[in-house]
Amino acid sequence: MDAHVTDSAGTPAEPASPADDEPQAKTSGPGPDETAASERAGSTDADDRAEGGAGEGNGDAPRAGAAVPQPKRHVLRWAALGTSVVVLAAAGAGWWFYRKLDSNITTDITAAAELETYEKERPVPVVTDAQNILLLGSDTRSGKGNSKYGRDKPGSQRSDTTILLHIAADRQSATAMSIPRDLMVTVPSCGTSDGTRTREQFAQFNSAYELGGTACTVRTVERFTSIRIDHHMVMDFSGFKDMVNAVDGVEVCLKEPINDKAAHLNLAAGKQTLGGEEALGYVRARKSLGNGSDTDRMDRQQQFLGALVKKVQSNGVLLNPARLFPVLDAATKSITTDPGLNSLKDLYELTRAVRNVPTEKVQFLTVPRQPYRVDANRDELIEPEASLLFKALREDAPLAIVPADEKEDEKEVGGSAAPEPSTNPGSRDGKPDDSGPASPTPTPTFSGTNAAEGMCE
Repeated sequence: MDAHVTDSAGTPAEPASPADDEPQAKTSGPGPDETAASERAGSTDADDRAEGGAGEGNGDAPRAGAAVPQPKRHVLRWAALGTSVVVLAAAGAGWWFYRKLDSNITTDITAAAELETYEKERPVPVVTDAQNILLLGSDTRSGKGNSKYGRDKPGSQRSDTTILLHIAADRQSATAMSIPRDLMVTVPSCGTSDGTRTREQFAQFNSAYELGGTACTVRTVERFTSIRIDHHMVMDFSGFKDMVNAVDGVEVCLKEPINDKAAHLNLAAGKQTLGGEEALGYVRARKSLGNGSDTDRMDRQQQFLGALVKKVQSNGVLLNPARLFPVLDAATKSITTDPGLNSLKDLYELTRAVRNVPTEKVQFLTVPRQPYRVDANRDELIEPEASLLFKALREDAPLAIVPADEKEDEKEVGGSAAPEPSTNPGSRDGKPDDSGPASPTPTPTFSGTNAAEGMCE
């Protein structure tokens, strides 16, 4: 009986010839017909595997030689290419944004050189992980967008706002201490823009900026506080406005309408959101708001800055790159910093350090002061309260902030700022005290506000 042989795909092969009935050794490769059959079988098997086994045992096996769709490798290749393009574009955009923001920042080389010259007389840092940054709001009319506020006159440029920002070493609190522009202090001899030097003098605080710029202001603050200033940052009018606009304005509550032509401000009473231009007028206005004093204006500035911090933290600006970029762009375009804070990386590290500080721990206060005994239009420090505050900031020690009315109530019942902590608990006059350790020293308390309170609470 003739034997019928099938190939691997089940297709009958040609019948064997009589001569093939005799067994014989195979001495050569397959013939043309066998090769074709093998290729058809292999193609069919590969197609079945590609289709997940379709056609196996279900009668749907494709016929030998039928056209079978090939895997769509070109689709995968285009997908990979598209992904690569997107990644490269994102990386390129990120690098462009970084370079743009980084190049916005202006470095104050002159101040750095002046401070280096007087390094030996500057205070030594007490707590190296804490940061003390002097923030200056310049009233210069130079720069884009500032000319409409008037023209700079010789000897008229002064620091409109000065705040010493202390960031605790554990990054769990930040204290912003305002320094009154009218505070009477000793201004050291400082270098001027024309190469001459001023004489040391007892003068109004903000004259230091007029006489010797940022470096002179830093040295003046360090002299009367004994606090080492790690960095400084100067921002002009335009920068402040852009910052407020970048967060879509800040909400304030006004008890009565405001119409101040000098501050370019005309606002109705009640709750409202101020844009950059209105916000600038609001924090600069003095004659038409409150009692017209610089003290009242500083309180208003602190409340506004607290509301600004609260909004930045509450709407996710610091964690959202799309919202953070406009804020950083506005900030970097209008600031001048020392060389240690003149890159986007440095500013990012600073932002990261404070972004998780609870709003109730972002505290604002003004250095304890009272009318100057010689001139009631000027201020002088209140002691020992001022020294207690400077010591707490210098040593990164805790301090408590309460509303001004609570502080007044404390004074009425005989309370005051806590006495200076003992440097050697358990001793008196440097001699051992066998009575045991001294009782814990109360935390110094000062009047002020915090970012959690806002302006409309």
